[in-house]
Amino acid sequence: MNKLVKISVVALTAGLAVGCASTSDIENLQSQIDGLNTRVSQASSDAASAKNAAADASARAAAAEAAANRAASYAQDANSKLDRMFKKSMMK
Repeated sequence: MNKLVKISVVALTAGLAVGCASTSDIENLQSQIDGLNTRVSQASSDAASAKNAAADASARAAAAEAAANRAASYAQDANSKLDRMFKKSMMK
């Protein structure tokens, strides 16, 4: 029994000495966490910028589509007028 207690104390002491993190390990982990936080902030900023650019591009595409539709309408109106004028001149 006494031998078992001695072995347990030695094992416990060795486990605590090996298992505990040192201050340098904690500082290393903290610097890694800080670096990751910086990267996350940058990624979030980049995503917001990309979202704004996509919204701007979408608005411009919608404006271009509206202008193209107006142009097509004007062209169709002009063709109709030309057809009517041609038919009128052919009747004379």
